[in-house]
Amino acid sequence: MDWILYIVATVFALVGLGCIVLVIFQLPGAWIMWAFAVVIELCDKFYLTVEPGETPETFGWMWLGITAGLLALGELIEFIASIVGAKKGGASKRGMMGSLIGGILGAFVLQVFIPIPIFGALVGAVIGTFIGAVVGEMTGEQPKKIGESMKPAIGAAIGRSVAAISKVGISLVVWIVLVAAAFVP
Repeated sequence: MDWILYIVATVFALVGLGCIVLVIFQLPGAWIMWAFAVVIELCDKFYLTVEPGETPETFGWMWLGITAGLLALGELIEFIASIVGAKKGGASKRGMMGSLIGGILGAFVLQVFIPIPIFGALVGAVIGTFIGAVVGEMTGEQPKKIGESMKPAIGAAIGRSVAAISKVGISLVVWIVLVAAAFVP
């Protein structure tokens, strides 16, 4: 194995770990990490030496395809989880939409007011999901009272928590797979 491959793999591992931190901040760090891996894969022929007839690869297109599928699954889980949580809590369509919008806004707006390093965005997203579900339930054609809005809001917040934890977990799995693929010939 070329020494430069070890350098590239080490740089990828460190940058990828930084991208996982972005996922915790509710940013698309996992996709940035994956795109970085694709760029590395496309540049393999410029720095790897291989035997005639072999294809130079750091990760391999198969692993990049598998990890793209895992990341897509993480996105699907994130999108659906708070809505399903709200629905399980008895939310209306308006409450489910409120939970989705509240989660997105909470991740960006509330993290400024939540002084928890790294996890402020996650906590903000959960709180925003809760508030969004409550607002959604209390407005519209058939508004519910605050007490009736709590169960759907709690369900939405639990769903958002599950979504965030799942996405971070899937991102860590993708990072481990790609780092292993880079270091193991």
